[in-house]
Amino acid sequence: MTQSMTAFARQQAEHEWGTLVWEIRSVNHRYLEASVRLPESMRGMEMACREQVRSSLKRGKIDAQLKFTANLGAIDIHLNEDLLAQLKQALQDISSKIPGLQPASTLDVLRWPGLIQDSQDDLKAIEPAAMELFKACLLNLQDQRNKEGEQLKRFIQQRLEKISAIIAEIKTSMPEILQAQANKLREALADMVQELDQGRIEQEIVMLTQKADISEETDRLETHVQEVRNILEQHDPVGRKLDFLMQELNREANTICSKAVVTETTLNAVELKVLIEQMREQIQNIE
Repeated sequence: MTQSMTAFARQQAEHEWGTLVWEIRSVNHRYLEASVRLPESMRGMEMACREQVRSSLKRGKIDAQLKFTANLGAIDIHLNEDLLAQLKQALQDISSKIPGLQPASTLDVLRWPGLIQDSQDDLKAIEPAAMELFKACLLNLQDQRNKEGEQLKRFIQQRLEKISAIIAEIKTSMPEILQAQANKLREALADMVQELDQGRIEQEIVMLTQKADISEETDRLETHVQEVRNILEQHDPVGRKLDFLMQELNREANTICSKAVVTETTLNAVELKVLIEQMREQIQNIE
């Protein structure tokens, strides 16, 4: 299934000891990069969360944050006495060195990381609940990525249909264009070099028309378009494969543009390049 790398998911759970809220954001990235932000007392969950991300996703920059609001009275809160003593000494030293400095409030002190410690019994109940909620949020994120991926897939398929129509138009008109170009060359050469051997002139005309022939390029374009369609139906991550094929499609469109001998073919090649670029921009978001 085509999966986007851009999504957002939020999960919330209420418990007797407090409220847990997970928020996960995902944006496009060349590789898989996960950032997990946790309350100080739950830092031990970080590696397990990272492993869960790696087992669920293949590409994208993932930013996950857990917010925990404790219910007053439901959890035993303890102060880190050693850290509190260090903070007290530091505040006294600062006050003595900078007279007139506004003293820190009680709330400012309590916000210091690691000062408030939850009991181990409380954490035993909170961490498993937080991990289960994280898994649910990650599934929600995957669902959002799948939905957006389906929209991207439809967008690309629509562009592929337009590209196929342009290729068919080029292939239909090419014999007539080449014949007209050959006749034009014959007329020009007949006026300029009547003394030359007609056989030699015909050889030159054939060589020039062969250089203007873009049947190989249109055949390769059709092959690449079909390959893109096939890849869109795969269940593995396809972003890098599609990005490579966009480069190949663009290469053939450039060749057609450089070999075009009439304005109509040039315009068709430019339209191909526009459609390919539109696909390429959206493919940057596909896993």
